[in-house]
Amino acid sequence: MIRENLPATILGFLAAVGVFALLFYFAGVDELVSTLALADPVYVGLIVAGTLAWLAAWSVSLNTVLEVLDVDVSYLSSFLVFAGATFSNNITPFGQAGGEPVTAYLISRVADAEYERSLAAIASVDTLNFVPSITIALVGAGYFASEVALGTNENLIGAIAAVGALAVVVPTLVYVGWKRRYRLEARLIDALTPVIRSLAGRIPRVPVPTPEGIEHRINGFFRAIERVASNPRGLALALAASTAGWLFQMLGLWLAFAAVGVDVRLSIALVVVPIAAIAGVTPLPGGAGGIETVLVLLLLAAPLPQVTEPIAVAAVVIFRGAVYWIPTVIGGLVVAWIGSGVGIGRSGS
Repeated sequence: MIRENLPATILGFLAAVGVFALLFYFAGVDELVSTLALADPVYVGLIVAGTLAWLAAWSVSLNTVLEVLDVDVSYLSSFLVFAGATFSNNITPFGQAGGEPVTAYLISRVADAEYERSLAAIASVDTLNFVPSITIALVGAGYFASEVALGTNENLIGAIAAVGALAVVVPTLVYVGWKRRYRLEARLIDALTPVIRSLAGRIPRVPVPTPEGIEHRINGFFRAIERVASNPRGLALALAASTAGWLFQMLGLWLAFAAVGVDVRLSIALVVVPIAAIAGVTPLPGGAGGIETVLVLLLLAAPLPQVTEPIAVAAVVIFRGAVYWIPTVIGGLVVAWIGSGVGIGRSGS
């Protein structure tokens, strides 16, 4: 499945290289390199540890959702699978939207579970991860506004307003979609059945599924989503783990500034990290280049006089270097391992 996305991935990485080149030119290459050379290795090590803690927290969220769906996977396996999921998201365009089919395949291979149930699991985790990100961003925005007068800083005010709008619009859309899920399910079956049969007919050695089989799989996906949504304990645990993961990410950006010798308010990290994460839906692999650019623009828009262009870019490079490349390397090894036919192991194995 990853091989099929190779042309789009190559084009995406070429575009990301162009974005990074512009970003480094904007910061001044010489000043940027000088700033990075002064980075404190102790803080960099803490950022690496925080990145691993973020992966561990979100893998707990995935493990909790899989448990609700009666998929038996150990915590270690969940960590490795989530790293593999992050790898697939980081090398495919449109971030999670592009990597989720691969992620569902990984879960189904490791857990020996139905593909539609695996897809429902990772879709549920992604949805649950959105809730604390917006909540934390709103708390951070309120706290930051109480510390600093935003004044006429239109860019930062606009970003905070966008977070507030998302906090209203997205839950509303989810609620409406949930109330009308059976109608949505029927429409998806009608729309996807001819498409799936047509695509399967063009792929060698792939049997063309029957309309009844497609309907059964789509029904299985929606029933799995319902099981997750109707389990309060599982939802609470998954949301708590997701919140912890976001906090580790935000702490990582704050530590990145400390690594280059600049003290910034932790509250600003609470605001800019989830906002920049939205740039992950761009056609760039894993949002590479897009997320970094948004982070830099937001940081420079904030009333932080000590944060110059080279400092902002250096801190973002250190932070995103850990958050992007650590799970990409670990996840790439996991994907290669699973692709070789070696199982990771289920709970208790």
